[in-house]
Amino acid sequence: MPRLAAASLAGTAIEFYDFFVYGTAAALILGPLFFPTFSPMAGTLAAFATFGVGFVARPLGSVLFGHIGDRRGRRPVLVASLLLTGASTVAVGFVPTYDSIGVAAPLLLLVLRFLQGLGLGGEWGGAVLLAVEHAPARRRVLWSSFPQVGPALGFLIANGVVLGLSSALTEAQFAAWGWRVPFWAAGVLAAAGLWLRSSLAESPSFLGIDDHARVPLAEVVRHHWRLLLLTGGGLAIGYAIFYAVTTWSLAYGTERLGVSRGVMLTCIMGAVLVKGALTPVVALLGDHYGRRPLCLTGCAAAALWMFPMVALLATGAPLPMFLGFLGAMLAFTTMFAVIAAYLPELYEPRVRCTGAAVGYNLGGVLGGALTPIVATALAEQGGRVPWGVAAYLTAIALFSLGCFALLPETRPVRVGSAAEAAAG
Repeated sequence: MPRLAAASLAGTAIEFYDFFVYGTAAALILGPLFFPTFSPMAGTLAAFATFGVGFVARPLGSVLFGHIGDRRGRRPVLVASLLLTGASTVAVGFVPTYDSIGVAAPLLLLVLRFLQGLGLGGEWGGAVLLAVEHAPARRRVLWSSFPQVGPALGFLIANGVVLGLSSALTEAQFAAWGWRVPFWAAGVLAAAGLWLRSSLAESPSFLGIDDHARVPLAEVVRHHWRLLLLTGGGLAIGYAIFYAVTTWSLAYGTERLGVSRGVMLTCIMGAVLVKGALTPVVALLGDHYGRRPLCLTGCAAAALWMFPMVALLATGAPLPMFLGFLGAMLAFTTMFAVIAAYLPELYEPRVRCTGAAVGYNLGGVLGGALTPIVATALAEQGGRVPWGVAAYLTAIALFSLGCFALLPETRPVRVGSAAEAAAG
């Protein structure tokens, strides 16, 4: 299990590095380079729109790779998704700007971002299912939480690279070629990920399936549509929190508040670092107390914290901003530390790869694709403190709370506890 968990963590870190480095670039530099005829605010919105395309593609990727995972196995998904995401990310680093090829430049960005999302849509399901289906029942949340650390690690690497380049280069150098370096680095990381995953064993649950679903998506939609909608709605707030902190606030802080790029990245990265470190700790609570209670707690905490977070961000001071981001990340971690076990447990093995992955990425569309765009537009209409953004995030938190309230608990009942209950 340690070796398998390490390989899953490394793979998800690499794929999410690819995904996040685009979000950071969209917040900082892509608007002026690819939408120069727009105003600064409209350029940022347009860059965030290309960012959102990746989330639209993710459910499609989960359908495509989920079909492969349920029909051919979890291992092929890990290799194919990593190749697709890595290749499209490297290609972004070679796209000429608007000044060179005109409108073809943003169109190329759009296509490559779509391919990124397609690959990432398959990554999560394959990586998580290998961990979940190999893990002992009593520690299923713990072992499946390691792939969930991957996004935090990928984010830290992506933003660390951008922060280092921002410090080492002038603004002109960063705009001319420096922003491309993190995309080129994805090729090296993808090669390392493929090497790590080459020796992983296939999931025992998949090998034990005698009757594979012919069309997994059709079966999920026909028999589990309610479960699919509830899990997507429940996960929406997690995505909304993460991208409000890591993408929208980065653009808002640098453009509206005049905070330096380095200060904003440092505050955000500090909060994400704590989030990654605490994920396995919170996962232990999920194994002990159950999955659903932690999801409900995380949603409630998010609903209570969005207004304080926005107020702390509006100060433009490093410590208050960090505390605001940290509170949001703690609410996020409370939910997402258990999700990697919770979603697969809700589905039977024959459609598990498709059901869990589509539900997970549907939450990304609802919460992640729109949040930077909506938050940027709402902040433009408000004063120094964008209360509209806080209200929007709070509403999503309450919506997700209602969705999780309608889902069942899936924690395995211990044999001893069941016997004691029967005797009592």
